[in-house]
Amino acid sequence: MTAPKKLHVKTYGCQMNVYDSERMAEALAPSGYEVTDRPEDADLILLNTCHIREKAAEKVYSDLGRLRPLRDAKPDLKIGVAGCVAQAEGAEIVARQPLVDLVVGPQTYHRLPDMVRAVEGGSTAIDTDMPEEDKFDHLPKLRTPAARPSAFLTVQEGCDKFCAFCVVPYTRGAEVSRPVDRLLGEARALVARGVREITLLGQNVNGYHGEGPGGVWSLGRLIREMAGIDGLDRIRFTTSHPNDMTDDLIAAHAEVPELMPYLHLPVQSGSDRILKAMNRKHTAESYLAIVDRLRAARPDLALSGDFIVGFPGETEADFEATLDLVRRVRYAAAYTFRYSARPGTPAAEKDAPEQAVAVERLHRLQALIAQQQAEAQAAMVGRETTVLFEKAGREPGQLVGKSEHLMAVHADAPDALLGRIAGVRITESKANSLAAVLV
Repeated sequence: MTAPKKLHVKTYGCQMNVYDSERMAEALAPSGYEVTDRPEDADLILLNTCHIREKAAEKVYSDLGRLRPLRDAKPDLKIGVAGCVAQAEGAEIVARQPLVDLVVGPQTYHRLPDMVRAVEGGSTAIDTDMPEEDKFDHLPKLRTPAARPSAFLTVQEGCDKFCAFCVVPYTRGAEVSRPVDRLLGEARALVARGVREITLLGQNVNGYHGEGPGGVWSLGRLIREMAGIDGLDRIRFTTSHPNDMTDDLIAAHAEVPELMPYLHLPVQSGSDRILKAMNRKHTAESYLAIVDRLRAARPDLALSGDFIVGFPGETEADFEATLDLVRRVRYAAAYTFRYSARPGTPAAEKDAPEQAVAVERLHRLQALIAQQQAEAQAAMVGRETTVLFEKAGREPGQLVGKSEHLMAVHADAPDALLGRIAGVRITESKANSLAAVLV
């Protein structure tokens, strides 16, 4: 009997890349590949890359350089680059780093088995097409291990918004929504394997418009249907655009108990002038109006956001407008970034504020966000909530999981509660987590 080959996947960036990495592993399983956490044991190493952050490509080349000793020790080791850097760089990756055998974009990884067979035969394989066929139609059925109580499910890919700072439309392509029946089938399969919480993913997830019974379904309708799956206790979705926060989706936050009271709703800036330069097509006030409607629908809703500081043309007044918006919204968490020019995007041609100015503004924003996060966590002390326990904690007899509001919670609990939802009372707020006792 032939020994299984070993596959190691390193994932960079967003939750969608985590989902894609899992699907890549599943696509290669029929070819005899088993996943290993140890790159030194691998016969095939895939770097599933992200192109959002500054110098993303250079980080990939640096990581490839660190794989050189493994290749020297194991000449038959095959190395591939997947994801958005692969899409953006293409054949240039092989030209710059000849130890790379395979380059595959995020829309063509369903072709991995054929590509791997080619590289095993001594060829180099490069595929960064944007094919018309749906890659999900060609992937094997979802096979998520029963040990994981939470899972990601991609429902939508690509983006048509063309924000001036963003490479996603160029690396992921135009917006495409997956059919309803496929998604419901995958969700049921996940639940059958022990999953209790599903996070629906998309670059612009609330722009979902998949074909279903009776015509095109919205994300709100999809969520309502998924909530009827027996055993699916929690639903989340990310990442959203303010312009696609529809009446139906807002109402779902009030009417669907399985939809958790947490929402990631990026705004990027509090300055209308900068928002216009970013091509966001919303204003600070229109964003705040959506927040008000969401909180009217679900008063305990926890909000997180994205912010870019130091965008070209940003003045101190523009930045103060961002701080004012943050104070008005009161975020439970946020992702904050100093602007970095992405090659090929419209904003890359503009002059940004000096780096020292942008860094100082970023620190001020992060301090305000950290204060709000600490206040949000402190407000939970003494309250009862539910936690989906996902893994063992650092201390003996301790389990760790996520609350309804996506806060990390640890409590003394029996192993029998792993993968289950239990009621807790929050006893203490720590730096990045909450302590609790079972109730």
